[in-house]
Amino acid sequence: MKFLDLFAGAGGLSEGFVREGFKPIAHVELWDAASYTLKTRAAFHYLEDFGQREIYAQYLRGEISRDDLYSHVPQNVLDSVINKEIGEDTIASIFEKIDALKGDEDIDLVVGGPPCQAYSLVGRARDPNGMKDDKRNYLFQYYAQFLERYQPKYFVFENVLGLLSAKDENGALYFDLMQQKFREIGYRVDYRVLSADNYGVLQKRKRIILIGKKTEEDFQYPEPEPVEHPYTVKAVFSGLASLHAGEGDVYGHPLTAGRHSQWLEEFGVLSTYPVTFHYARPNCDRDLEIYRRVVDLWNHERKRLDYSQLPEELKTHANQKTFLDRFKVVAETESASQTIVAHICKDGHYYIHPDIEQNRSITPREAARLQTFPDDYFFESASGKPSRTDAFKQIGNAVPVLLAQKIAAKLREVWDD
Repeated sequence: MKFLDLFAGAGGLSEGFVREGFKPIAHVELWDAASYTLKTRAAFHYLEDFGQREIYAQYLRGEISRDDLYSHVPQNVLDSVINKEIGEDTIASIFEKIDALKGDEDIDLVVGGPPCQAYSLVGRARDPNGMKDDKRNYLFQYYAQFLERYQPKYFVFENVLGLLSAKDENGALYFDLMQQKFREIGYRVDYRVLSADNYGVLQKRKRIILIGKKTEEDFQYPEPEPVEHPYTVKAVFSGLASLHAGEGDVYGHPLTAGRHSQWLEEFGVLSTYPVTFHYARPNCDRDLEIYRRVVDLWNHERKRLDYSQLPEELKTHANQKTFLDRFKVVAETESASQTIVAHICKDGHYYIHPDIEQNRSITPREAARLQTFPDDYFFESASGKPSRTDAFKQIGNAVPVLLAQKIAAKLREVWDD
């Protein structure tokens, strides 16, 4: 089954579908860094399929450049990533590229969700006009144009919970407008709020998953069955080298630090490739002292630190009334961590490593594991020089791979019904 991946980001959603045997025709993504990540992942899958694993391993060890990696992959594989903004001026040229890529093949499925900032509660709270003027509010109309052109049997539309309450200037709910539009073009639609921690992801993350089927008959939502498991967040950190703030390396090393948790194997995170992006942010002494207090308080009293409780010499924020929990440990004894968000690219204060000896915020690789990206997933920048900031932003914006995989598996199961 062939699919089209819109607003693709770093590819968390599409990777889950690839794992279940769906084949991507094209990924459409605006951001250069994420587009290169998608190209590198396409290269990975091609090299895996053709038994050329060592070339990708060389790349993860930093032994060959990105251009060298891409030189081993057919151009049409790299061209499947369309690095363009979806909009009125570009949609015709995007259609043209997709038509060339698909040839005579049908597109069976469309997946993706427009950027969530315009619908997010945080975004609306910060914007004086509640994001009502943001053109991204109407990207679903372009999504509908892809559905009209390619007539897939199903589509999967993902977004943040804020979409349920976001309104246009006339007071109409965008979510109602979307569903109405999708029905007008021949789809029966339904949605659920799915929580990633119900599906093996060791992170609390709720998302709207709207699914549509091209049919005139009644449509039963293909809701994936929850997964029970005994694991805690500790599994995410297993097998990775201990680091202090500022230590580590972008390029890959084998897993070295003791035994890894069975969770990594059971849910497809573990890889035999070198592990990349396990390098920690440097921090000033003041932050490290706060980190120590945060972890110590959690370890001994199972309490979160309130910013107002810090000694005056450790306080730097003038606004001490909001975000009192701005420093938070990723507690390894919990069944799920706090939600990983794109703000992690700015600072790691909300994501402190639970080991007081390491005394640092989590690395991009640890964040990627919380999002269930496999350890062989490489996060690119536009320049080709690895960027921790770009990696964190891509990871924070992604759909957990495992959640996507469970949705894909259920869709396969009911495909012919």
